[in-house]
Amino acid sequence: MKGIKALIILISPIFIGWLALFLGAYGVTPLMVLKILLNETLHIFEIGDIPEKAIIIDIRLPRVILAGLVGACLSGAGVTLQGIFRNPLVDPFILGISAGAAFGCAITIGFISSLPIQFMAFIFAVSAVVIAYTVARTQGEISRLPLILSGVIVSAFFTALVSIVKFLVDPHKLQSIVYWLMGSFSLADWKAVKVSFVGVIFGVLPIFLMRWRLNVMSMGEEEAKALGVNVSRDRILFIVFSTMAVAVATSLCGIIGWVGLMVPHLVRMLTGPDHKTLVPLSFTAGASFMIAADTVSRTLTSFDIPVGIITALTGAPFFIYLMKCGGKEAWGK
Repeated sequence: MKGIKALIILISPIFIGWLALFLGAYGVTPLMVLKILLNETLHIFEIGDIPEKAIIIDIRLPRVILAGLVGACLSGAGVTLQGIFRNPLVDPFILGISAGAAFGCAITIGFISSLPIQFMAFIFAVSAVVIAYTVARTQGEISRLPLILSGVIVSAFFTALVSIVKFLVDPHKLQSIVYWLMGSFSLADWKAVKVSFVGVIFGVLPIFLMRWRLNVMSMGEEEAKALGVNVSRDRILFIVFSTMAVAVATSLCGIIGWVGLMVPHLVRMLTGPDHKTLVPLSFTAGASFMIAADTVSRTLTSFDIPVGIITALTGAPFFIYLMKCGGKEAWGK
């Protein structure tokens, strides 16, 4: 039964992505979508320059792919951090990534609009993690609690800086900052898709290759050291890879919460806590969830709803259910 569930999760991004291509304000039939894709890849059909072609190839397809890659990055980082910190409630933004990216976005829109938002958001997201790690080192050997506490401190600091920027900028720029903080794929294009592969190659792929170590680290530091694992080194590596994945994703689409917190829970409930399968399934489930959430955000009304609102509306009821269950099902106990 678990094998069937795992297979469904693995192929779900293809099915949901296919549905997302012909759902929207401008209706496109599944057959026409297939013809357009075959025309672009295999040149089987000659369909000419029709409006549906531009809608699928230039608007919906890059948006679906970007949403899938961002979802994989956020969910993969979430399951990784939950494993190394041995805490099912750890979020990918726990080390201050979101607050740092938000500050980079705010100062770019407010004061230095000549620089790309994505670049500044990425720089400050990575900077926030470096600061959190440096603060944690003041306690000597890096362990779980100092890292989490330093992340909370850095998040509070950058959040305060964002509030200062929002207070100082004019209302038009303030609107852009607030919209970016909600998270959206409305500006997705092929350039953004190419950039997102940086997060996949340097963040998601190393996590996938090292995923077996998470099983050992989730047993506890003493047990992992007894088995010959360099816990401090591996923890740093996993944090670096997770930060790269989340920072790239956040710089492209803004802050989208709950994905890295909720999706690993769902996958763990369905397939168990073994990270050898949990990590890749979290990647694909995160991609499916994000594509589905973005499809809802752009089809629910005549205008784009920020996808961060959709994920928050989904995440809150889920965690009410977890509280009712005592959290045991989600952590595989």
